[in-house]
Amino acid sequence: MADSTHPAATHHLPSFITAPGETDVLMVVMAIILLFAVLMFGILFLRLHTLPERMAHKGHKIQFEIVAVLGLIALFTHMHIFWVAGLLLALIDIPDFGNALRRIAGSTEKMAGMKPGEGADLGDTSDIEQLSDTAAAPSPQVGSRPGDGTAAPKPVPARRKELGHA
Repeated sequence: MADSTHPAATHHLPSFITAPGETDVLMVVMAIILLFAVLMFGILFLRLHTLPERMAHKGHKIQFEIVAVLGLIALFTHMHIFWVAGLLLALIDIPDFGNALRRIAGSTEKMAGMKPGEGADLGDTSDIEQLSDTAAAPSPQVGSRPGDGTAAPKPVPARRKELGHA
């Protein structure tokens, strides 16, 4: 190494300077450190990016899918407002109205004289329309004659049930 140095250079060279044709150890070590740092930064970024989704998943939130979609939109569009909206949505506990509405529907069915869950099966209204047609037609009563003083009661038409409320 001393033979290939320039005459104007100092005789004592630092250890990180390599001779021509040899492997630069410092460059190899720095390349490994740089790759490791980039990999760790990427993992940290993705862990931070999925924070709202993981928070909503841990809390078994109803809005988990919405938070996940907001996270994906924020990832692909680089608009941070979607990430902030997902984080806020993951922190808020939205009340579950489904149980209360099921209880109200069950009570309404009970008051209407139906079995619990029977109101959901009334999607076809053709049988109700047939009932209203047959109830409107007068039926002859046995034992009553016209003019004998016993008048036949007026038939009451069947009312159509409000299926939207049951």
